[in-house]
Amino acid sequence: MLQFTLPPLPYGYEALKPSLSEETLRYHHDKHHLAYVNNLNKLIKETEFEDAELIDIVRHAKGAIFNNAAQVWNHTFYFEQFGNWCPIKGRLAEEIVRKWGSIDKFKEEFVATGTSLFGSGWVWLAQDADGALHIVQEPNGSNPVKRGMIPLLGFDVWEHAYYLDYSNRRAEHLSALWNIVDWNVVAARYMMK
Repeated sequence: MLQFTLPPLPYGYEALKPSLSEETLRYHHDKHHLAYVNNLNKLIKETEFEDAELIDIVRHAKGAIFNNAAQVWNHTFYFEQFGNWCPIKGRLAEEIVRKWGSIDKFKEEFVATGTSLFGSGWVWLAQDADGALHIVQEPNGSNPVKRGMIPLLGFDVWEHAYYLDYSNRRAEHLSALWNIVDWNVVAARYMMK
């Protein structure tokens, strides 16, 4: 059986301050992310998914297996996109400006979409099969992979991602994340058509 493990953070626990505190990272990564990994390993035993790759489980599973697999995938993706802030540039920046008018307008719509999500979930920048960019709101643990899209950037809007630092101020939390996005990582996910 394939066993999933918790990937280490690609930076130290204090590296994302003040946008995300050490306490939030320890709680979010070491407790929540780890719980999804452990739950997934238990749930896939003796199922059709016990030897499947994580992305295939996300694409095809339902119920508790999907929820935990998606959250393992989402959180790994989420933590990898932060660290070495750099400005957005190149073809991805050009496409964002073409679609939303400016980088600032894109960020405003992205934050508004994440803020307006009822309950828990994620807000994503994703690319469809034709190469078009979309801001996608997904409830709970879902992500654009289920829609056949390529996720480029994802912000977690579950309360465990921000409550220690921002209380119930979701929009403030989402806005602060722009200060720690490594746009080189995001741009590397972008598939030019």
